[in-house]
Amino acid sequence: MPKKGNEKKGAKVFKTKCSQCHTVEEGAPHKQGPNLYGFFGRQSGQAEGYSYSSANKKSGIIWGDDTLFDYLENPKKYIKGTKMVFAGIKKPAERKDLIAYLKNSCTP
Repeated sequence: MPKKGNEKKGAKVFKTKCSQCHTVEEGAPHKQGPNLYGFFGRQSGQAEGYSYSSANKKSGIIWGDDTLFDYLENPKKYIKGTKMVFAGIKKPAERKDLIAYLKNSCTP
């Protein structure tokens, strides 16, 4: 994946496209989607106290730059059976920006 994203732009992407279902702060509650704090480098479907789809739990995906980049383009295609109701982010630059923001905001 070439060129890193812009964290500031990524914060705006998160706010407009993700924050209605996800939180990023340590100890913040789950919403419709899980709290994302600490998910980088972790296997999908592992946030404590969140009820994931079996597809997500069994996917074996380890979240990192590349897996997130592909997942965020089309979540339902990447994990068939996921309950995440999000069409995806088609623009590669927007996905990179979001990943830069998440990497900084969700990493202990």
